[in-house]
Amino acid sequence: MLQLVVRRLAAMVPLLFLVSLIVFGLVLLVPGDPAITIAGENATQAQIEATRERLGLNDSLLEQYWRWASHAVQGDLGTSMFSNRSVSGAIAERFPATVSLTAVAIAMALLISVPAAVAAATSRGRWLDRFATVGTSVGVAMPNFWLGLLLATALALNLRLLPATGYVPLDDDPVAWLAHLLLPGFTLGLAAAAELTRQLRSSLIDVFDQDYLRTARAKGLRTTSVIAKHALKNAATPVVTVLGMRISVLLGGTVVVEQIFGIPGLGQLAITAVLQRDLPMVQGVVVVTAVMVMLANLAVDLSYGYLNPKVRAQ
Repeated sequence: MLQLVVRRLAAMVPLLFLVSLIVFGLVLLVPGDPAITIAGENATQAQIEATRERLGLNDSLLEQYWRWASHAVQGDLGTSMFSNRSVSGAIAERFPATVSLTAVAIAMALLISVPAAVAAATSRGRWLDRFATVGTSVGVAMPNFWLGLLLATALALNLRLLPATGYVPLDDDPVAWLAHLLLPGFTLGLAAAAELTRQLRSSLIDVFDQDYLRTARAKGLRTTSVIAKHALKNAATPVVTVLGMRISVLLGGTVVVEQIFGIPGLGQLAITAVLQRDLPMVQGVVVVTAVMVMLANLAVDLSYGYLNPKVRAQ
């Protein structure tokens, strides 16, 4: 396991280099000149040129990238062109909100998908199974921005059951933290729950036909014990794979959901940086998000060792 972790962490280095190159190139394609935006539309040409010189925009692209990358490997992601604050500090300030939202979305996806998949697999071909199949199709097809607006209007504005916008740090008030994240977490987690339900149902049906489960039933074990101790663990490997792929989708989905529910996370920070053409901020947010996705995929790979002893042996 230690060798696997070391190999995966080493493989992250060239991948992060490639991601940073792509982001650096794409950001340069965004129309507009940040020097004009910072200096103001009424600024003289001399003021604009002075701003470009101060920001280092007159340097070659290779020099600009090398200056940013050489500082990034030391943990310094640069300074915002507009707020003149540290990019690392701004990301650290917004990071807990995005991680909390993603964690709540994953938790809600699992809380919905596991019981639904078990119920559908144990009722194969009956009305409950058909209902779950239709429900997963609806969940996958439903746009999260539409669902978020619907939930905010119905449950927050009309019924006033939950807060409509805002974020409370976990350290300040755990109850308020969860209350502010329930609606956006459900908005993000519903599509993931639908996909996980579909995958887990298929895996459970395959596992139910295995000989060792027939033996367990023949020995007189209760159905709940057979499912909890034997079936779920063996059916979880492909589900964990899907969950790992969904994490990147969830992180990307926070951009829209954070805007709808007014959560000050990395999504809002990224949108503001793109609109302002704040190159260091955009690069920093994307690189940090890429690291989060890579670490999540590493955790998924490590979980295979727990779920499948053959992986540990290899």
